[in-house]
Amino acid sequence: MLRYTAFLRAINVGGHVVKMAHLRTLFTELGFSNVETFIASGNVLFETPVEDPHSLERQIERHLHQSLRYEVATFIRTPSELAAIAHHPSFAPADLIADGSALYIAFLPAPPTAEAQHQLLTFRTPADDFHVHGREVYWLCRKKISESAFSGARLEKTMRMPATMRNATTVRKLVARWAAPG
Repeated sequence: MLRYTAFLRAINVGGHVVKMAHLRTLFTELGFSNVETFIASGNVLFETPVEDPHSLERQIERHLHQSLRYEVATFIRTPSELAAIAHHPSFAPADLIADGSALYIAFLPAPPTAEAQHQLLTFRTPADDFHVHGREVYWLCRKKISESAFSGARLEKTMRMPATMRNATTVRKLVARWAAPG
């Protein structure tokens, strides 16, 4: 069995309330095993013999759309991918521990184009900085996210693709909980 983490967009935000027990049931209906949820923001850990993460994303999206009656973009990462994401040196350590700073990681379905990356960097300010690596965007917010002029919606518009964002602390906790073998 292969392990995966699914990051779901639009779970328990914008009026879309989904109980975690129900979400686990929906994943179990797809034939996945050892299904766990982590906090109520759409992080699902599961096992399956299926080796193609992209086909799994489409399968989960179809099933959730049929069951929940709204689109749920799904971003799957393996344990080793997730560990690499969590430990990627996106910013200097001093920036990450500065008072009031928080690091957010946005999961994308594909690496953004060079043009989209360039456009993202035009949003850099003393409060907001960005780093793109693979299918992830790292956002260093040096004040409360609610006080920033940047947002997840602006990120999606800039990248020209769906995204879902998690605090880096949540990502590190997922790595610790569902440790990558080897």
